[in-house]
Amino acid sequence: MNGDVRREWFDKDYYQVLGVAKNASASEIKKAYRKLAQRHHPDANPGNTEAEERFKEISAAYDVLGDAEKRKSYDGVREMASSGARGGFPGGGFPGNVRVEGFNVQDLGDIGDLFGGLFGGRRGRGRQQASSRGDDLETEVRISFDDAMRGTTIPVKIKGAAPCQTCGGSGAEPGTSPVTCPQCGGSGSVAVDQGFFQFAQPCPRCGGAGRIVEHPCHTCHGSGSVRRTREFSVRIPPGVKDGQRIRVRGRGEAGAAGGAAGDLYVRVRVEPHPVFGRRGGDLTVDLPVTYSEAALGANVQVPTLNGPVTLKIPAGTSSGRTFRVRGKGVPKSKGAGDLLVTVNVDVPQRLSKEEKELLAKLREAQKDSPRARLGVEG
Repeated sequence: MNGDVRREWFDKDYYQVLGVAKNASASEIKKAYRKLAQRHHPDANPGNTEAEERFKEISAAYDVLGDAEKRKSYDGVREMASSGARGGFPGGGFPGNVRVEGFNVQDLGDIGDLFGGLFGGRRGRGRQQASSRGDDLETEVRISFDDAMRGTTIPVKIKGAAPCQTCGGSGAEPGTSPVTCPQCGGSGSVAVDQGFFQFAQPCPRCGGAGRIVEHPCHTCHGSGSVRRTREFSVRIPPGVKDGQRIRVRGRGEAGAAGGAAGDLYVRVRVEPHPVFGRRGGDLTVDLPVTYSEAALGANVQVPTLNGPVTLKIPAGTSSGRTFRVRGKGVPKSKGAGDLLVTVNVDVPQRLSKEEKELLAKLREAQKDSPRARLGVEG
């Protein structure tokens, strides 16, 4: 048997994760993985927890489908799960010595455990189920462009279900503890016979928690949570994008009966900057220059996040030309992006008498018309 057979194989469609067909060749799978991994790699998405989770999912899929032996075992597990969901085998559970695509079904353990409680295998042992996880919460914050670039810590207030401070989230009165449910023996489920099968359903006594509270807490009345406002600090990483969500583990609503808390997602809104724009990992800035600077060339000062730098404008630079200043863009986990400087020739609205006279002489001295290539004169 392949020792890498895991529970998530029953739940995860790795072909769908990579966006390939089930009969895809090894090269097609590899190509799809590389394309997705490059797009969602943490280095290309600093501070983006969604991209990080997606990258992990893509990597897990390729770890299986990119290995010929693991892929055969995975396909067998998926086929077995599909067959079992349609009817399984007479007598409840699977025959003790069936082989599917290179692994032995009997080695996979209790069928009820593998299917997450769908089948209540007659030879299976009860297992304590985890209490219900709390719901995830989401809030929105606004920060300045400068704070988004350098990173900051902001206070966040959340109102919702939080662990009861009196009982610590257990739901039991201080000095007492929840006890194992006598009906399900702590498994959280009871078996119901349906012909050849035994199906598991949540225990009606404990509601699937596997335990009961005989002496409920006087504050939360046994729920383990109360609604209150919590305030804590959230770290915003440097380079965060407008609309990006920051995941804060365990700061969501409290779980039922002492279950794990959900997560908090903080959506960040970044205020626009009066000078800089953003294009992916690069910053942008429009740089006005005079006609003489563009025509003759010049060294001019350009603003950056860390103070001005000098940019050399070559002679004959046309309006709209963009220059790249390396390492002066959006901060990343390693280094920073670039600053894209677009030159705009500034045409003065008001001219002094001397300036008008000089420009008139320049116009007379110019021999070639810039409109000559259009086939017109003057």
